[in-house]
Amino acid sequence: MKRTYFASDFHLGVDAKLKSKDRELQIIRWLESIEQDAETIYLVGDIFDFWFEYKTVVPKGFVRLLGKLASMKDKGIQIELFIGNHDMWIFDYFEKELGIPTHRKPIERTIYQKKFLIGHGDGLGPGDKGYKILKKVFANPFCQWLFERLHPNFGIGLANFWSGKSRYANIEAPFWMGKEKEWLYQYADKKQATLEVDYFIFGHRHLTINQILSDGKCRYINLGEWLYTNSYGVFDGKNFEIEFFENEHGKIWQEN
Repeated sequence: MKRTYFASDFHLGVDAKLKSKDRELQIIRWLESIEQDAETIYLVGDIFDFWFEYKTVVPKGFVRLLGKLASMKDKGIQIELFIGNHDMWIFDYFEKELGIPTHRKPIERTIYQKKFLIGHGDGLGPGDKGYKILKKVFANPFCQWLFERLHPNFGIGLANFWSGKSRYANIEAPFWMGKEKEWLYQYADKKQATLEVDYFIFGHRHLTINQILSDGKCRYINLGEWLYTNSYGVFDGKNFEIEFFENEHGKIWQEN
């Protein structure tokens, strides 16, 4: 049986435990390791630390990853990309050039009779009102048009600066804060009352979480990140597991 893979928050373009280029090569090694049994790969947002598509210009770099994704698509592996808060200015480049569909909002999928709700996770749940307002500004077509008027050398440099500021200013606690403080847990727990879903899959939190919801059946999964932990999810048709690539010390947070 083919497997379905999920990963998020590569944040390519910024250095962390590894330089961005080395992390890109690490991600390619991971893709090569799953290539034989992957049916679908969901890239669940913030694949890039910043991305803006001008009409004839895209950010420099990442050609090895883009080439690998194109090769996997050519082999019949389905790949779907979600827009995160750091790469929200991805428009149609991936669909036109690579044939990879993109999603700006959470979507529902049925995979081997199990139902999933998948999304990056930014702006969901209670709280974070400042970011929700800012997101509406950045998503406004007029604001995007204004930014596009800037020369790429200046515009992309300015955006990379603010992207770094945002990443460090909005990082949440690097540990499980409890059900009453975890916004995505609260979002999933509220949604499971009205949606028939087995798994809620999100990124954004930068913490690897596998938490059962209040109904005792549905699970909230957070995929973690690749800046330091290299975590990803895999569903084999029966079970969903969180695994770590080239990292023997990964930790999954959960509350009984």
